[in-house]
Amino acid sequence: MSRTIRHKASPIPFPVRVPFVESLGIELHGYSAGHAELRVDLDDAHLNAWEVAHGGVVMTLLDVAMAMVARSMTGHAGGVATIEMKTSFFRPAEHQLRAVAKVLHHTSTLVFCEGSLFDDEGKLCASATGTFKALRGLPKRSGVARVTPDGSPDESPTPTHPESTP
Repeated sequence: MSRTIRHKASPIPFPVRVPFVESLGIELHGYSAGHAELRVDLDDAHLNAWEVAHGGVVMTLLDVAMAMVARSMTGHAGGVATIEMKTSFFRPAEHQLRAVAKVLHHTSTLVFCEGSLFDDEGKLCASATGTFKALRGLPKRSGVARVTPDGSPDESPTPTHPESTP
């Protein structure tokens, strides 16, 4: 199967490789504890019948941005899974889009986040809230590099899959 990658490389490496995110051309432009910023330059494949960003693209940007900040609160030992997400659409999203997210609250197992999506004129196009479950670990796959929020290699021990631990 052939994959289309719409960008050369994200300015900041993602902590984990997600082929779906790569195929959309989403780039990571900011990542620190409790903050993330993603961008995408829209092309024809991102558009709906009205030639503006498809709602699925908008929701994906918001979901990934919130998942990134949720992951930043877990100590990077595992990953996070979206438990619920609510999205509000305010205006059509066009051209280059920027999603920013922050943590609202977290416990040892849940992270509550908020995300906002802006167009290239800085207009708010959509917002979302989401709840993310911290996972104890995911299997490490060959060829997948893990990094910390500052971009340095994550040298922590390889995590195990949640079902494989007692």
